[in-house]
Amino acid sequence: MAEQFIFDIDNDSAGERTDVFLAGRLGGVTRSYVQKLLLQGQIVLEGKEAPAKNYRLREGDRLLVTLPDPELLEVKAENIPLDIVYEDDDLLVINKPQGMVVHPAPGNESGTLVNALMYHCGEQLSSINGVIRPGIVHRIDKDTSGLLAVAKTDRAHTGLAEQFAEHSIVRAYRAIVYHNIKEEEGTVDRHIGRDVRDRLKMAVVPPDKGRRAVTHYRVLARSASGSASFTYVECRLETGRTHQIRVHMASIGHPLLGDPVYGPKKPAFGIREQVLHAKELGFIHPVTGERMFFDSPLPESFLAALKKTGIKEDA
Repeated sequence: MAEQFIFDIDNDSAGERTDVFLAGRLGGVTRSYVQKLLLQGQIVLEGKEAPAKNYRLREGDRLLVTLPDPELLEVKAENIPLDIVYEDDDLLVINKPQGMVVHPAPGNESGTLVNALMYHCGEQLSSINGVIRPGIVHRIDKDTSGLLAVAKTDRAHTGLAEQFAEHSIVRAYRAIVYHNIKEEEGTVDRHIGRDVRDRLKMAVVPPDKGRRAVTHYRVLARSASGSASFTYVECRLETGRTHQIRVHMASIGHPLLGDPVYGPKKPAFGIREQVLHAKELGFIHPVTGERMFFDSPLPESFLAALKKTGIKEDA
């Protein structure tokens, strides 16, 4: 049954945007979902029309909110084995294999992580943004392997999402990139947005065309293999934009090995999947408050790439 809420705006809340105010008080919803409800007429000012998403609340306003029943996500549950690193009643940490898509999309409706989670979690699923589904709080690319946090409850989803928004979550990746990085460490602080020439790709763009993205990197080892040189790096994310590491490293002249989208169209050693692994993940448990940290071993495909480039595995 749909839930209804009434919010009386006092002096402390006056001046806040409607979408920001409600996202902070309803719990388990995002600003984008609040904006959707506004367009649907599910949020109204008493005695007035539905406010715009950026309407600044005034003292004395009364907001009437109707939250519709959560919809079922039309995704088939599939019995796909999962490498579960950690699980409790609120969340899971998954070690995703290279080649697995996180969320169903046209052309990838089955065999995804969400299909597997629908089977594994059964009825214990979050319903963030009005859709009953496993709580995919963040994603990693299909051909990126490694650690991924998944929320099973709305409380966990909201808590993890807040930590991502505050950039307080530890996310460290390992990658092999082309060419020798001369400095031992550095930071790429460049905005990322859609590539105007290819909407399927991301690119470094002017500040008014994208979102700020920050990647910190440090060199772990260097090696020359034949006429090509490679660098083994750790990349720590301060932000989490689509294809961030791939775009940032390519922007400074060091595309990832095996990435034909942002690197050479004919990858070295015939490797056609980016050599990128989400190795470390750390956060505060959104329910218990416990500090949690996970470390995933490099997969066989990554170890094989290290060997081909002549980089020692223990670097």
